Amino acid sequence: MELNVINTQGKAVGSLQVSDSLFGREYNEALVHQVVTAFLANARSGNRAQLTRAEVKHSTKKPFRQKGTGNARAGMTSTPNRRGGGRAFPNKPDENFTQKVNRKMFRAGMAAILSQLVRDERLIVVDELNVDSPKTKEFVGAVQPMGLEQALFITGELSENLYLSSRNLTNVLVIEAVQADPYSLLRFKKTVITRDAVKLLEEQWA
Repeated sequence: MELNVINTQGKAVGSLQVSDSLFGREYNEALVHQVVTAFLANARSGNRAQLTRAEVKHSTKKPFRQKGTGNARAGMTSTPNRRGGGRAFPNKPDENFTQKVNRKMFRAGMAAILSQLVRDERLIVVDELNVDSPKTKEFVGAVQPMGLEQALFITGELSENLYLSSRNLTNVLVIEAVQADPYSLLRFKKTVITRDAVKLLEEQWA
């Protein structure tokens, strides 16, 4: 299949022949959901920690006498059923959140996402994307004619000027083709891919 290629001025400069297996695949919602869920789960740092009843700061003094108060007997205030007490089954940093996804499934999921972006006209191929200096104003001026102030930009090789000029924009993410992930592709309304990045994506996922 062919994709139209535009320049930074938003004008068509030709077309690019791309792989049908990567940009013309049917959308599989269940597969995409599994791939995105696994990607987000594997990105978790797993550093949350809660305290057990032995780890909370507490006194070992009996809070009230055993009989005669009408309350249930209590030995100390660190029990899980009391405010400020420890957790019965606390979360610990060694908890494992990873989910295994076969490489074949991940490749199919990426292809399904890219294909759907093409069908929804959310994927744009540009001839090249460069800035001469690391200034945010220059990057905005380069993408403004295309109407892409809020988008994901995928390049073949990320230059230092391009990275520095785009990192302060909250609704813009510029990455290399090898860093493309399913969550970022779905998160942004538009995805802009340079001509050389398309070839790298085909080598990696097609």
